[in-house]
Amino acid sequence: MNRKLWIQKALSVCSMTAMIVTFSMVALAGPMAGELTVSGGSTPSSFVTVNGEPAESGRTVSPSSTITTPEGMTAVVNFGKLGKIQLASNTAFTINADNNALSGSLSSGSITVLSAANGVAVRTANGESMTVSPGETASATGSTTKAATTATGSSHWWVFALVAGGATVAILLAATNGSDNKFGAGAITVSPVR
Repeated sequence: MNRKLWIQKALSVCSMTAMIVTFSMVALAGPMAGELTVSGGSTPSSFVTVNGEPAESGRTVSPSSTITTPEGMTAVVNFGKLGKIQLASNTAFTINADNNALSGSLSSGSITVLSAANGVAVRTANGESMTVSPGETASATGSTTKAATTATGSSHWWVFALVAGGATVAILLAATNGSDNKFGAGAITVSPVR
């Protein structure tokens, strides 16, 4: 009886392991997907569309999707390590992704590459091809400009360095000022009687 129970448990574990490995392989072999974040829009009838369907923040965007933003609304498509692209108002962009890079066709409006490992290959409405680097904006007319700031705030790295340096100095001063530091000393703690 005990032997029969062990055989059943072993077969169950083997079957479960085979299913997990099989479905993990299928999930890894699937196409890359991005996440859409929508902002703006003051009326309930204003919305971003993905392949002609209304889309909200959090929607998954698959490669070869066409994203359209109306007046007053913007969208950010995040493909993780491949990159992040912001679509301005009145933009139509078909995004493509493979295992190495993002690319797409810009029919109208403009996009800003917020981050990308290899830049983003963009084909404009007039047929021009260009590579847009992080921090640059490309328009459907074929022009590129350097963005004022990036979404990650990397142009203001010195603020972080200043705060981190100040905290380090304060900690060093407190540590080297002797052992008579009494942080919170003098306060009386009263706990309820049980």
